[in-house]
Amino acid sequence: MSFNNLDTLYRQVIMDHYKNPRNKGVLDNGNLTVDMNNPTCGDRIRLTLHVEAGIVKDAKFEGEGCSISMSSASMMTQAIKGKNIETALKLSKIFSDMMQGNEYDEDIDLGDIEALQGVSKFPARIKCATLAWKAMEKGLKAE
Repeated sequence: MSFNNLDTLYRQVIMDHYKNPRNKGVLDNGNLTVDMNNPTCGDRIRLTLHVEAGIVKDAKFEGEGCSISMSSASMMTQAIKGKNIETALKLSKIFSDMMQGNEYDEDIDLGDIEALQGVSKFPARIKCATLAWKAMEKGLKAE
């Protein structure tokens, strides 16, 4: 697959998550809530997690922002559901490394998250992509 086709595919995945967000809303049984915003561009998110026995049982988000921040939140909530805290934090580290253009463990299947890889070329947009992940880290590290 050529780079151009891959770029188009990634753009489609990002827009699909933006237009049809997964896990959007508030968890009634959530026991962790984190509010974060990116004052630079106005993106804001409220992440609600239900963590039980060290496992992220459920995750939802609300907020408003650009397609990158909202699709990243959608992808992140999908990725961490059913994972233990350690794995969720490891995914966050891998995502952060990918955003910084650093090497990361490519043996781990990131699924749709890989579509955000191109954001690393736009430093001003990295904060948009990492907002939901930072909220998740903050919540789970406090757990």
